[in-house]
Amino acid sequence: MGKRLIVPLLLGVLLLAACGSDDDAESQNTTRNTTANAATPEATAAIQDEPTVSASVLDDVLAREMIRCGVQGELPGFGYIVEDNFTGLDTDFCRALAAAVLGDAAKVEFVEVSSQERFTALQERRIDVLIRNTTWTLTRDTELGLDFGPILFYDGQGVMVKRGSGIFTLDDLEGKKICVQPGTTTLPNIEEALSSLDIEYEIVLKDDLAAEVAGLDAGDCDASTTDRSALIATQAVSATPEDYFILDAVISQEPLAPAYLESDPRWGNAIRWTIYGMIHAERLGMTSENIDTFFGSGSPEIELLLGESGDMGQRLGLPNNFVVQAVQQVGSYAEIYDRNLGADSPIGLARGINALWTAGGLLYAPPFR
Repeated sequence: MGKRLIVPLLLGVLLLAACGSDDDAESQNTTRNTTANAATPEATAAIQDEPTVSASVLDDVLAREMIRCGVQGELPGFGYIVEDNFTGLDTDFCRALAAAVLGDAAKVEFVEVSSQERFTALQERRIDVLIRNTTWTLTRDTELGLDFGPILFYDGQGVMVKRGSGIFTLDDLEGKKICVQPGTTTLPNIEEALSSLDIEYEIVLKDDLAAEVAGLDAGDCDASTTDRSALIATQAVSATPEDYFILDAVISQEPLAPAYLESDPRWGNAIRWTIYGMIHAERLGMTSENIDTFFGSGSPEIELLLGESGDMGQRLGLPNNFVVQAVQQVGSYAEIYDRNLGADSPIGLARGINALWTAGGLLYAPPFR
């Protein structure tokens, strides 16, 4: 078995540039910052330039009254810009975190980060949390100084081709060119999958999924590979979805989760329990529209979740009603899923294993007690 690596000229230039000084690399950073409440450029610059010296990012966030959330900006359903507004499951969880911590879902600055720079941005505290369709792996968990929060979406890697290509299985990729992004788990995954079949193939590196699909359309490659959810979303919002075909094969497990600094358990707890609260709210039937009706229920479980009793929020350094704020302003997990990926979205992706455990899925929140 053999393979060849084809790197486009543009990527080669970028790689050479990356070999320069840190200052050079920073000057070529293409990260785009967008503040949810339309802050002025001067205000955004002030936020970016503010030094972070607190022991916990939570202290910085409370003092700054703004969360800097590292996101994707070109992936429908997860992180996507529509008329200068960020939409998607990932960006909505950024908003929910802002609602829980600061009481206002608008107090979030979305910072677009590429797959290659996302972990560095977090390590350097240019962002407070990374919620960007990022796979939780052992290597990332142990070697990057990061920890991961609850899994927001259970995914797996897939392969998309042009309809009529004659490619229906992984074996049909014999001798074919495959577009894939560097700096992601997708590259080693596809290499392992095809190597196990002992077939010849060629890898064509593309900077992002949009470039992959463009390469597929232009004939630069015969197949594009990334998370199946991303392929399904891309096909769904395409002007000609019938032009594409997604293979049945699922070649990996891709649990997508938020990441934060390993040295900061206080901030990690705030992230973790905000997400668990939204999952728990769904299990109890709570939504942004009806959560008020649950007050005064007399149920100890509901009272603790809503902050009517106990000190669950205070233990995290948050208001006791932090779950109420997140659900009221952004929604339960079900609401976020449905409007971005599910029945209320153009993508129409069934919950599947991303359903609650009570509905045969994998979503589960530890007890609030």
